[in-house]
Amino acid sequence: MTDKIKKTDAEWMTLLTPEQFKVARKKGTERAFTGATWDNKKEGVYNCVCCDLPLFPSTTKYESGTGWPSFWQPIVQDNVSLETDRSFFSVRTEVLCSKCDAHLGHVFEDGPKPTGLRYCMNSAAMRFQPATPKP
Repeated sequence: MTDKIKKTDAEWMTLLTPEQFKVARKKGTERAFTGATWDNKKEGVYNCVCCDLPLFPSTTKYESGTGWPSFWQPIVQDNVSLETDRSFFSVRTEVLCSKCDAHLGHVFEDGPKPTGLRYCMNSAAMRFQPATPKP
């Protein structure tokens, strides 16, 4: 992993849409069933909207019924970091981009095999990069 990316809120605001800034930099959550990729079924990779670090491959995406993009495993475990989130009168595990600390969503232990995990992410925190068509 390379050095952490550090920017001020003012710098992030010039690079992100208001929704992306609210979710990724201020730990917001988009409404269920409204994000750009919650129901995306195309092949590709989901990258961090702030720093473009690859986060999740489409091969680990699944329909969780929650209205948010859900994955059972990151592309590389070191590309995400986990922190305890005690907001909203509960204890959850927050998922962050390891390179820039963008808030991505939360991970829960109610996902499918083989990991049993559900990385419940915000579309606004990720940019989908379609797979390159094979010749």
